[in-house]
Amino acid sequence: MNSPMLIKPLSRQDILTHITALNDILVSCVNGGASVSFMLPFSSGKAHTFWLSVAESVGRDERIVLGCFDEEQGLIGTVQLITDQPENQPHRADVAKLLVHEKARRKGAAMALMEALEAVARAKALTVLVLDTSTGSGAETFYQRAGWQKVGEIPRYALMPNGDMTATSVFYKFL
Repeated sequence: MNSPMLIKPLSRQDILTHITALNDILVSCVNGGASVSFMLPFSSGKAHTFWLSVAESVGRDERIVLGCFDEEQGLIGTVQLITDQPENQPHRADVAKLLVHEKARRKGAAMALMEALEAVARAKALTVLVLDTSTGSGAETFYQRAGWQKVGEIPRYALMPNGDMTATSVFYKFL
């Protein structure tokens, strides 16, 4: 049985307060091979810089960051909804950086984060969400199980953390 989890939005200040845990989550994911925009070697210093930037973006109301806390109230995962879109796209948002610490995987945190993110998007009257993920990854399988529609693949889209080239799979979901 999965442990109880709490999903809640993280304010700019919350991100700064929990930055050590956020750093640990990101380092765990990148060092575990996740294609989430960073290359190896990856340090907590790079993670810290990234989260400071995210905190400022949250402060400007450009994105919403959700955190997943375990029963000990430790932060174990996060996901972002990028709501700062062009003027002609007020109905959509991008999903970014679904991250769950390796110690907390396969316990429902990723699905809980995505369900909460979709609820937040609905409350903001958003009707289309989009994302991309490394083709052939566990994340690609996860999104398909979560009801996302795969549009297609873009070859040679990005580098994996170890330098290998990867395609990306593009997904959308209507709310």
